[in-house]
Amino acid sequence: MSAFESLLIHGGIDGDAATGAVNVPIYQTSTYRQKGLGDNTGWEYSRTGNPTRAALESLIADLESGKVGFAFASGLAAITAVLGLFKSGDKLLLSSNVYGGTYRLLDQVFSRFGLHYELVDTTDLEKLSNAITPDIAALLLESPANPLLTVTDLAASAQIAKRHGVLTIVDNTFMTPYLQRPLELGADIVVHSATKYLGGHSDLIAGLAVVRDSKLAERLAFLQNSTGGVLAPFDSFLLIRGIKTLAVRLDRHTANAEKIAQHLASHEEVSRIYYPGLESDPGYVINKRQAKNGGAMLSFELKENHDVDKFFRSLRVVALAESLGGVESLACHPATMTHASIPKDVREKIGISDRLIRLSVGIESVDDLIADLDSAIDKSRI
Repeated sequence: MSAFESLLIHGGIDGDAATGAVNVPIYQTSTYRQKGLGDNTGWEYSRTGNPTRAALESLIADLESGKVGFAFASGLAAITAVLGLFKSGDKLLLSSNVYGGTYRLLDQVFSRFGLHYELVDTTDLEKLSNAITPDIAALLLESPANPLLTVTDLAASAQIAKRHGVLTIVDNTFMTPYLQRPLELGADIVVHSATKYLGGHSDLIAGLAVVRDSKLAERLAFLQNSTGGVLAPFDSFLLIRGIKTLAVRLDRHTANAEKIAQHLASHEEVSRIYYPGLESDPGYVINKRQAKNGGAMLSFELKENHDVDKFFRSLRVVALAESLGGVESLACHPATMTHASIPKDVREKIGISDRLIRLSVGIESVDDLIADLDSAIDKSRI
């Protein structure tokens, strides 16, 4: 199959050979009968491997052009397993406006085990290269980054990493493999919060990781089995189902986002907008080179004569909620929600102000969404 849209539906393990079912069955079992010692069907225990989860893992590997895929109970469980590849004394370079949960995991959990990190403006390749010291073991990148939608040149970053003998890890949650494929750009590992666009319906929590190298695959498989944060069979089934409609959903998501971004960019009450699909955005040229379009996430700031809390309380179609990537539009306040775990001085240094609003654009009528945003902006005036 050459078309990605066909791969979404028929990639990985397609259907069930035993019965002819067009959908992979839900193998809701914890263990498997064995004929004798060392004589089994290839399945032993569902933490180690489950046919439904295996179908999902094979699918995401195909979609990301990777060697092996891994499914976890959440996006943070996937990142936790990946961080388990490193040892005490290692250090990671992170995109400066990284997801708050990733920051918290490194700052408050892995730091206790001697794994260090440094926030770097990865949009500046010179700064990135100069920050790679002998103790750096990996780059952990987001592009576009959460929540300022800054764009990092993934191919150039991966080349820099390879020259220094370090790994490149890319969180591809915002773009998905439909819009951007980091492994094809030189990354070593891709991670996803599959809760978001891949699931697409705000009805499951899941994480995925894909590697391009057999040795990395062996190490990550060991960690997945040893730490046990695996995705359940039913959630694996739901995620496969969600992925089948990824292309048609994202086409609508991004079409809506482009119109809303253009509208907000010309709105007299909006002081700043962050969206790499706008030609005026600093990351537009690089993003256009490495991704299909600007995606469906955007952030913006209202002028100082507006009360942000009143804006959120005035929304009717768009919901104030954590998360992103569902069919419904969601707005959030990064400073007190997704990035609250980052100290205020660090947030302000990297540009996450208390006035910042992040919007996950859904697939509703774009006219209804624009009307809702305009009404909330009007009602939030002080």
